[in-house]
Amino acid sequence: MSASPSEVDAALAAVTAASRVCSAAQGRLAAGDTLTKSDDSPVTVADFASQAVVCAELGEALGEVLMIGEEDADDLRADTDSELLAAVTGLVRGQRERASHLNVFEWIAKGTSADRTASLGRYWTLDPIDGTKGFLRGDQYAVALGLIDNGEVILGVLGCPNLLNPDGSRGAIFAAVEGSCKAFYGGLTDPVEIAVAPPATVGEAKFCESVESGHSDQSQSQQVAELLGISSEPLRIDSQCKYGAVARGDASIYLRLPTRSEYREKIWDHAAGKFIVEQAGGRVTDVTGVPLDFAHGARLEDNSGVVATSGTIHDDVIAAVGQVLGV
Repeated sequence: MSASPSEVDAALAAVTAASRVCSAAQGRLAAGDTLTKSDDSPVTVADFASQAVVCAELGEALGEVLMIGEEDADDLRADTDSELLAAVTGLVRGQRERASHLNVFEWIAKGTSADRTASLGRYWTLDPIDGTKGFLRGDQYAVALGLIDNGEVILGVLGCPNLLNPDGSRGAIFAAVEGSCKAFYGGLTDPVEIAVAPPATVGEAKFCESVESGHSDQSQSQQVAELLGISSEPLRIDSQCKYGAVARGDASIYLRLPTRSEYREKIWDHAAGKFIVEQAGGRVTDVTGVPLDFAHGARLEDNSGVVATSGTIHDDVIAAVGQVLGV
């Protein structure tokens, strides 16, 4: 089943509003505006504010929706006098001026309204700031929103506020529905249909990979590149902006090679970007060439790592990855 026009419009509006919140916050966060979660990853007031705005926008446009979002309201104290909650509310009011502390807390909580362990029917998945470390450095990050139906992604929207565009401007929103992938530069008017750009030979392909070495094994990525005869330096970029780069032809290969054999990727880190690359003509699988399976709650339980390419070179890349990883 495909996404409805109202779902597409709501997703675009939600990601646009959240991107504005994040842009307003980046570069002026105070030391007390960041928490460390139980997995040692950072979460900022902007993460919470972004999730609140997305959930508010979707709820207002579509009614009650199910969501598996990254941030948990329990990580933000439910104390209405909390300085952190006050800072989050202040950011949200940039888009929803009458928002109260209670409104904001409830909107954030809606981000975990779906069962994270079950295979669900139709639900949204959100990473309110994908690439929080990049965000904190003043670099690349993305607001990533996907719609999943019976284990299949059917809508993906990525807000990439800092991404450099072909015309020299900054900021892009990528949106994909079945059979179409578009980029919006400078607003939600005059979208540009985008497509992957397969290289003439695999040796001419350009890699992109994570800035943070803890997210992907970069030494193994280098071995893959050498096997494929690729000598160019990789494009290192934070967040699901890498998927946007592949979708519009800035890069041909994105590798996310597991740093631990038991690690399983979170769905919010890949749903939107994976679908965007596929609808732009590319391919996305795990490191063994198996399609990503979103039918197991919050994690890609049946997949290890991620390989995204411009399509025609995918089998060659998977073969090289298999040789390096021994899979």
